[in-house]
Amino acid sequence: MVQCEMCGADTSSPNTIKVEGAELDVCDNCTEFGTEVTTEDSSSTSTKYSTSSSTGTNTGSGSSGGGSSRSRSSGSSGGGSGGQDMFDEMDELAQDYDDRIRNGRESRGLSQEELAKQLNEKASLIRKLERGDVLPSDRMQRKLERALDVDLGEGGSVDETEWEGGSTDGEYTLGDVVKRKDS
Repeated sequence: MVQCEMCGADTSSPNTIKVEGAELDVCDNCTEFGTEVTTEDSSSTSTKYSTSSSTGTNTGSGSSGGGSSRSRSSGSSGGGSGGQDMFDEMDELAQDYDDRIRNGRESRGLSQEELAKQLNEKASLIRKLERGDVLPSDRMQRKLERALDVDLGEGGSVDETEWEGGSTDGEYTLGDVVKRKDS
């Protein structure tokens, strides 16, 4: 049995529909909320990056279809690790990152210009980071953490159990987090 990605109901024959650009496997009741997607025979499907020896006239045609590449998180593509999300591996930036940067710089007795020179960055970027106007890139975050000996990551303090509802296996569907207008 497969679970409907919209309402969470168990279905033995899910339908693939497109809703606002996302492809979902849904039950018969939820099919009406999107446009049904027809799947091609897997032996004749083309991919965005073809390995055939065709000429390059088809690239950049402006078509947004791009073959049969599908963007789904429930497939076994990738590492084959099941339901892992790519964002699980990323560190979340602390909400007070701007204060941490400023405090780290001031505790070292550096001006914004001196820190910028040490990091080989512009002083205006340091000012924007300390005001919270911009988020540091991953590379910049690592440079700041090393130079100021501060941790700009959230450090897993987000409560993973704040969600209620969902199935017993810990998976959530769109129906768990969206309030439908017709109900």
